[in-house]
Amino acid sequence: MKIKNIINSILFSLIIIGMLVFNIVKEDTEISLTERRKLAQLPKFTKDVVFSTKLSTDFESYAVDQVAFREEFRTLKSFFNVNIFGQKDNNSYFEKDGAIYKMEYPLSESNVDKTLNVIKNVCDKYLSKANVYSAIIPDKNYYLNDDHLTIDYEKLKTLVNDKLTNVEYIDIWNELDLDCYYKTDIHWRQEKINKVATKIKSSIVKEKQEEVLYNEENVGKFYGTYYGQISCDVTADDMYILTNDMINEAVVYNYETKETLGIYDKRESNDKYDVYLSGATPLIGIKNPNVKNGKELLIFRDSFGSSLAPLLIDEYENIILIDLRYISSQILDKFVEFKDNQDVLFIYSTMLLNQNILK
Repeated sequence: MKIKNIINSILFSLIIIGMLVFNIVKEDTEISLTERRKLAQLPKFTKDVVFSTKLSTDFESYAVDQVAFREEFRTLKSFFNVNIFGQKDNNSYFEKDGAIYKMEYPLSESNVDKTLNVIKNVCDKYLSKANVYSAIIPDKNYYLNDDHLTIDYEKLKTLVNDKLTNVEYIDIWNELDLDCYYKTDIHWRQEKINKVATKIKSSIVKEKQEEVLYNEENVGKFYGTYYGQISCDVTADDMYILTNDMINEAVVYNYETKETLGIYDKRESNDKYDVYLSGATPLIGIKNPNVKNGKELLIFRDSFGSSLAPLLIDEYENIILIDLRYISSQILDKFVEFKDNQDVLFIYSTMLLNQNILK
């Protein structure tokens, strides 16, 4: 028994020392593809930080992010939580029928109210003479026949319409179903939302619109934000973009970087969803040289709006997308010209409305 204990102690020590040595000599990883984020790097040891708490905090983040076999440990933890311990989810993520979901629960009425107050203040301050509309994008859990907890969607709709009394609500929920969403991500698939775009345009112009014809182009595999969050047999999504002559000839201007781009220029990115209008940014303008009607649409949006906006350009000469997560609503008039009879659409996902992140 004594020899067995000695051998176990030696083996355990060798494993610990081996892991330590391996962590020291291995090359640091810059990006986690499954988490779609940059990993912490070794902090610089300068005289200004050596005696501060920042050094220890930064080093702790670095050690956690760069530990050897990190992705394997995350997968193993997920496997044990779901398959061994019988948990229904892993940190709120769960799998069903080859797709990954994240529980959104409960409905935070206080957060929704704060979010709606930002929207209402924008309407009162800038949009008193505009044609203002709103739409809510349901998360894919709404369409899942499952016993996991979800937010009260009808209550959320009621909160929005009770607060935004001077805004016309466009209900797009019947234009969507589960197939309209990526299996590994929160977002909807652009090639599946033509009916949504048609419903929005019909509601704004007050006459029936026909669905526009597009060409579908496969731009590769998409590993969404949910991919790698739970150990299950889920394959990457195929990502498609919709094109036609108008989309191909549209010009995108990024007010932050002052770059002029095309609709789908950013095809090589750690986040494949950045292919739509080159990713998250405070302010983007789209000019359609094929339309000369003088009409302009302002879209207050989250990331879902990036894939929707290209499908609305056939009706407008200009579209401006505003993301209030990255720019304060108090200074919008310094960057955006607000005009009489301008069309305005507030379109946010249920997940964003349930948070308090608008400025």
